[in-house]
Amino acid sequence: MTEVLQSADFLLAGAPRRHAEYAQLHGGSQVHRVVLRSGETGWLVTGYEAVRQALADPRLQGRTGAVGDRRSLPEDLRLGMNSHMLNNGPPDHTRLRRLVSAAFTRRRMEQMRPRIQHITDELLDAMAGEDQVDLVESLALPLPIRVLCEMLGVPREDTGTLHDWTETLTAGALALDQLDDVGTRMLAYIRSLLDRKRREPGTDLLSALVAVREGDDRLSEHELTSMVFLLLIAGHETTVNLIGNAVLALLTNPEQLARLRARAELLPAAVEEFLRYESPVQAALRFTTEPVRLADVTIPADSVVIVSLLAANRDPARFADQDQLHLARTDNPHLAFGRGIHHCLGAPLARLEGAIAIGSLLARFPRLRLAAPAESLDWRLSLVMHGLAALPVRLR
Repeated sequence: MTEVLQSADFLLAGAPRRHAEYAQLHGGSQVHRVVLRSGETGWLVTGYEAVRQALADPRLQGRTGAVGDRRSLPEDLRLGMNSHMLNNGPPDHTRLRRLVSAAFTRRRMEQMRPRIQHITDELLDAMAGEDQVDLVESLALPLPIRVLCEMLGVPREDTGTLHDWTETLTAGALALDQLDDVGTRMLAYIRSLLDRKRREPGTDLLSALVAVREGDDRLSEHELTSMVFLLLIAGHETTVNLIGNAVLALLTNPEQLARLRARAELLPAAVEEFLRYESPVQAALRFTTEPVRLADVTIPADSVVIVSLLAANRDPARFADQDQLHLARTDNPHLAFGRGIHHCLGAPLARLEGAIAIGSLLARFPRLRLAAPAESLDWRLSLVMHGLAALPVRLR
């Protein structure tokens, strides 16, 4: 019988405590029974092989985080937020993913490289006159949300509000009525934006999705609004964390920082190591449609399952020197972007934005250093996301 953990509060803690708790769990089973903040009993999957299996098992279906797929969620909000591909299996998942996959191919991303570089340079220029900045606020946040909003056709003046909403919806410590209120306001905004695209279509992705009207590919209204929710949340929050976590990892590992400065060709491998070392997403949320055996544990049907990418990526059974940052690591099959049919569609974009932002930052500010002790930094309180609330740095 698996031990019942009395509390899973560490899932909402900062990185040091998360890693310490996961390290202790790695000494036992790969699957652990936990008591969630709601009082509900769930299952936490931490071992690399069990996480790999869980991510690809169709009997573990998507469960949207934070507001979630609760039965008490107002029906209009539940359908308007959660009818996306993460919460669907084939054939609906196949149809929905096909509609947006062309926008996120590696070739398309490479075509966007000059624009991403231009936005990065603008943000670095704006920082250049300062001695100290919050790197999350100045670079890690505005870069991906500006890129994504340009792709989608969202007005630039709305990007700050959209981020505030998505940050709330991925949090884990707010009352349900607050989460429902934010979800309702964001849904109203998305519906208004889509109505505008119908009246005045452009060349952006949302205009293209609105135009899909015929045949098997036709999107329902709930599928359309849910797709926008998913793209806005997953499309920029992960990259914010990738950039912030990566810079912190470098500044607290000066030998690796010096190595990257000396060998810029290491940057692609370094990005993969950043993704493993401090994964931008802590966990994927699932529920079982029938009993599922993972490792040595059988999880009952209709159970909440927290699949920890963060834990899997530091499993000593899979990664040598798992707690060390090695930018030239060659054997690095991390799970930061998931696996299987729900593998992150925007992974090529996140990798490109991360590489451009980190490489450009290091080149522009060779004396970059932390402006506060690493142990004093605040991490976002989120069951799903794994990232800093702020990253104060000195530029010179």
